[in-house]
Amino acid sequence: MGKKVLVSWSSGKDCAWALYKLLQNENYSVEGLFCTVNKEFNRVAMHGVRVELLKKQSESLDLPLEIIEIPFPCSNAEYEQIMGEFVKRSKIKEIEHFAFGDLFLEDVRNYGIDKLKGSGIEAIFPIWGVPTKQLAKEMTENNLESVITCIDPLKISSELIGSEFNENFLKNLPKNIDPCGENGEFHSFVFDGPMFKNKIEIYYKGEIVNRDNFLFIDLLLK
Repeated sequence: MGKKVLVSWSSGKDCAWALYKLLQNENYSVEGLFCTVNKEFNRVAMHGVRVELLKKQSESLDLPLEIIEIPFPCSNAEYEQIMGEFVKRSKIKEIEHFAFGDLFLEDVRNYGIDKLKGSGIEAIFPIWGVPTKQLAKEMTENNLESVITCIDPLKISSELIGSEFNENFLKNLPKNIDPCGENGEFHSFVFDGPMFKNKIEIYYKGEIVNRDNFLFIDLLLK
């Protein structure tokens, strides 16, 4: 039996691919997912995804999901208190690692490591350091299917929101934009892939809204 891991889940492609890598590694046993959700709007922060879609992902992955509700607005102190309580609960369940889908942002990675120091739970990063052009190609060639749910319109065209993350999408990205959107240029929702038991049927032509200078498209279940 491998070391017990919980995966930090955002609903997007990077965490899904990190999960996929873990499922292939016999040194680890994936026990479930956890995701922070904006309590006011009942959606994943930054991705804008409804909670019912998160639950569909959990069902298709056949993994339990713990939804961690975050108030809106939420101070850093409140966030750290809520997450600290979650870490304690996880330790009681003998969880040894939290896995994150971070790619190359050192400050984000170090934040996760620092906040777990002394907790008995260690942060791991299954896809850290993989060149993002290579990673994007690996995802698309291995049938990971996702839709762009949020974009920064100052960085990429608003016409790309609602697009599927595929070769055509990557070709249409400006050359200065990271192909995995690691700098916050875009966010995604995964609806199928090699880690899923069933494809999630979604209708992704819902309302598009501008909030906090980002564009979000509302994903709905068919």
